[in-house]
Amino acid sequence: MSETKNTKSQIRLPIILALAISAGIWIGATFAEPKGNQNDLRAALYKLQEIMTYVNRDYVDSVNTTELVEYGIDKMLEHLDPHSSYIPAKDASLAQSQLDGEFDGIGVEFGIIRDTIYVVAPLTGGPSEALGIQSGDQIITVDGENVAGVGVTNRDVFEKLRGPKGSEVVIDIKRKNQKDLIEYNITRDKIPQYSINASYMVDNETGYIKVTRFAATTYDEFKESILDLQSKGMKKLIIDLQGNPGGYMGAAINMADELLGDKDLIVSQQGKVDQYSQKAFAFREGVFENGSIIVLVNEGSASASEILAGAIQDNDRGLIVGRRSFGKGLVQMPIDLSDGAELRLTIARYYTPSGRSIQKPYDADYEAYERDWINRYEHGEFFSADSIKFNDSLKYETKKGRVVYGGGGIMPDYFVPLDTTMNSAYVSKIFNSNSAREFVLDFANKNKAKFEGMDFPEYYTDYTVSDAMLDELVEYGKKNKVDFDAADFNKSKEYLRILVKAHLGRQLYDESAFYKVVNDINEVYLQALKLFDEADRIAMANDLHESNVNEE
Repeated sequence: MSETKNTKSQIRLPIILALAISAGIWIGATFAEPKGNQNDLRAALYKLQEIMTYVNRDYVDSVNTTELVEYGIDKMLEHLDPHSSYIPAKDASLAQSQLDGEFDGIGVEFGIIRDTIYVVAPLTGGPSEALGIQSGDQIITVDGENVAGVGVTNRDVFEKLRGPKGSEVVIDIKRKNQKDLIEYNITRDKIPQYSINASYMVDNETGYIKVTRFAATTYDEFKESILDLQSKGMKKLIIDLQGNPGGYMGAAINMADELLGDKDLIVSQQGKVDQYSQKAFAFREGVFENGSIIVLVNEGSASASEILAGAIQDNDRGLIVGRRSFGKGLVQMPIDLSDGAELRLTIARYYTPSGRSIQKPYDADYEAYERDWINRYEHGEFFSADSIKFNDSLKYETKKGRVVYGGGGIMPDYFVPLDTTMNSAYVSKIFNSNSAREFVLDFANKNKAKFEGMDFPEYYTDYTVSDAMLDELVEYGKKNKVDFDAADFNKSKEYLRILVKAHLGRQLYDESAFYKVVNDINEVYLQALKLFDEADRIAMANDLHESNVNEE
């Protein structure tokens, strides 16, 4: 998605979209409605109005015309492409907050366990942390209304706890080992959301950055993380985009600019309207233009993730490791509608520097597009690169002359098959039922004194999840109606041990603790650590290639 936003003050479908060539960011532009076929458009709109008038006036039963119209909009957009979408007014602000980098609220990470809202953690610097709300607290009432045991949903929580900065909300908390409820009067505030979930040194020279989405603050977080890691001696960098669904294109462009040389092409886009056809080049002196880079991708890496990975691959700047990415090469423009709803309309296709469109094929079968992930799995693509067939007509070359393919995702330079040997259905049920989260919350609260003097390096190196802890987790599963499966449990015991340690590390320390522990069983990450010589070879060969070109 682009990071543009149309202004409410203009009458047509105005936008702020054009991709600035020199700055690598989006700048404002006014939408010019394409000429031609205006009579057809008027006739179609009149026909729709005519039908809705008859339905509203004469249909045998009463109807909700708003719901009918919104259903029709959804079906109409599905006919265009898989990524044009309509977001009703009740969902628009929540959807936008996922990309804004902050929201107004009380500042807690929460989970719903057995129909009760649990505080997973108060967010650092937020009003809940300042008032002393703790991990494991259960929210029983909000402004006097009972929210426990009444089928509360995530949407309900957002609607009740989020609100304008400076507004107040009263909640009653049930805390373990305390008989009476505790009342908190909380003044809502700005709560930052972070898209760099982990940043740490793997060894004396290698840094790791986990990017979970591309939001308004992602570029600043990314640059800050690189500078911090460089201060610790980083010369090699792993950028983990596995499972990153994308977000703002501008964030990916600016991040790429910090890694690529001057005037390297980052991405281009082509639309029906000329102002949507733009190119973005690296222009600034980047903070990490020379060190080794490996980018991790998989089938969940999409959109802006593919822009960044494609720019690194096509410019021979580093190595792409993992599995073929999602394959989303369409650019959406968000448009605010008069009732507060939002239209996200595809207005261009984007292309990697070699000229590839990495949008996977789509047609009128919307469900088939959605099933692509399952089809890849069943076809064996997650386990063998040989199962992936490329069309020679979609063959392209990187700056150095390496062959890459368009037509559906970024194919990594080094393929890593999915490892399913340790996982099992039982482990999935334990985590999907929230049993593991509940166990970790309770265990952390019961053992606070044990961990108070333990820093993370000691925890990472020396702490082991015991068999007794796993047995206790099994009991939590039974309470949540997860039947014990001895065969699956024994198969996945060591895997489960690492997962529990990772989640407990997140509860005790931070997100980086989670990823540092869980990466010990991340096959793509582990393989990447062995491939920096290959990443260096690509980068050095590229430098020699440029030198030869300059000498000629």
